[in-house]
Amino acid sequence: MEHLLEVLEHIVLGNTLREWGLAALAFAFTFVVLPTARGLAARRQRARAAHYARLGQPMPAGLDLLGRLVAATSRVFLLTLALWFATRILTLPARLDRLFVVVIVFTFWLQMAMWGVQAARFSLDRQLRKGGEADAARTGSLEVLLFVARMAIYSFALLLALDNLGVQIKPLLAGLGIGGIAIALAVQTVLGDLFASLSIALDKPFEVGDALAIDDVNGTVERIGIKSTRLRSLGGEEIVMSNADLLKSRVRNYKRMSERRYVFTVGVTYETAQQRLAEVPAIIEGIVRAQPRTRFDRCHLLRLGDWALQYEVVYYVTGPDYRLFADTQHAINLALLAAFAQRGVGLAYPTQRQVIDVPVSGPS
Repeated sequence: MEHLLEVLEHIVLGNTLREWGLAALAFAFTFVVLPTARGLAARRQRARAAHYARLGQPMPAGLDLLGRLVAATSRVFLLTLALWFATRILTLPARLDRLFVVVIVFTFWLQMAMWGVQAARFSLDRQLRKGGEADAARTGSLEVLLFVARMAIYSFALLLALDNLGVQIKPLLAGLGIGGIAIALAVQTVLGDLFASLSIALDKPFEVGDALAIDDVNGTVERIGIKSTRLRSLGGEEIVMSNADLLKSRVRNYKRMSERRYVFTVGVTYETAQQRLAEVPAIIEGIVRAQPRTRFDRCHLLRLGDWALQYEVVYYVTGPDYRLFADTQHAINLALLAAFAQRGVGLAYPTQRQVIDVPVSGPS
């Protein structure tokens, strides 16, 4: 036993064998226990998520956030933590100890930043989903805001790490400020698109899945990116527009229409009887009101045209879907043709009448 104690007190690289053994045990114990605890917590979180999914209920906010933080815990961080516990037992050379301190500090703040990003994602995701299932399509807005949050969090974590290592960050911040101005002037177009994307994310003039009309462009939003927004046109091709240019344009968002107003004209021939002309507004009103999801506004004989008596009809379709409008107008047109044919009302088409005055000669 005394011989064993003497061996344990033998010094290797500035530390006794006993200290090396304790450091190895601390490292092994920490690196086994922490990943095991992380795995158990992750499995427990998955079981809870499955349970709430079966019940059809959302997971409580606290448990959801805890699961995200556990999933974002890096194995490199756990390894560094185990290394930190081991090095507390040993006496290391100054340079090696400094190297371990630098690695541990940067790894620690990197992990803090990863947890911060997950917390920001959790907060933004819940905020965007407050309105219900419709807000779930706002993935573009989430990614834009998360990009800005990620940049801020990682920059703040880097500055804190440098400050913990004794680096004077005030001159660094001043230099970054001057350099930032130069970079901003060089990439002002990119920054303009970035701020435009941030404006889209916060103001939400449109979201993924909305049908837009922008100047002479019509399409459905497929993705809202950091620099550009991608639309799928009615012809099938992809249209890429920079966010800054898009916000400068007048955007019509058809998906957010509560109802669609439509105006059309019906031309009736001049030969139609006076009594039938007076009945035309009532006929058209009855046909429009007979359609589901319509609201009749008016029908008037507004113009005495060159070749037709023109009735102007205005009605509303109580829904934004274009197919609903097209089906409604299709049914109205068919019903008008049948009703006019039944009542002897003639539909006009472009015609010209020429009257030739032929002189009648007297007896020779």
